[in-house]
Amino acid sequence: MIQVMLVDDHVVVRAGIRQFLEQSADIKVIAEATNGQEACQLLEQIQPDVAVLDIQMPIMNGIELTRWIREHKLPVGILVLSAYDDEPYIQAVLQAGANGYVLKTSELHDILEGIRDVFQGKSVLDAALTRKLFNRIASKSIQEEVEALTERELQVLKLAGKGFTNKAIGLQLHISDRTVQNHLANIFQKMNAESRTEAVMRAVSLGLIPANIADG
Repeated sequence: MIQVMLVDDHVVVRAGIRQFLEQSADIKVIAEATNGQEACQLLEQIQPDVAVLDIQMPIMNGIELTRWIREHKLPVGILVLSAYDDEPYIQAVLQAGANGYVLKTSELHDILEGIRDVFQGKSVLDAALTRKLFNRIASKSIQEEVEALTERELQVLKLAGKGFTNKAIGLQLHISDRTVQNHLANIFQKMNAESRTEAVMRAVSLGLIPANIADG
């Protein structure tokens, strides 16, 4: 059973999401909060597996809440469920430590799968956002020179493209989490990328890794 906490300042939205989620046999909503500050207080009392949260909220928004959760090293998966598809929002919350970002306009099945994937330690990005990001990257000059990645960096990037966390990548390659972080930092610098998703999409565009990497 995946225990979920909902964080959204709109009562009707929370009620609708809760009703839908609890139709699934493997998901249970154990708490709700109307803003990030209230969520912080609840998180100190309970330990949900996944926090599903909005970005725009009063008192403390979703980006600030995500940062607070990570700074306090709480073992909570974070899935952002937002109406915003603007890249600055997406980058800000992912950089703060969210595990996934799904649009409220997504199919209900995709929201469920997003929660399950985050619970399993995978990274999640809405399909519509992935297409938008891919198109933006593809619109740039693909012929730009990219400093060659090492064999190990390619291995890390391929596993990142499959949704593996730093810890999972480390276990697969028999290296430490910090070493994985260092490899990712080098990859981002070499590929002029600001996130895992952008690095993977750019690598696919350049033919460095196969387009069906996420299926492998």
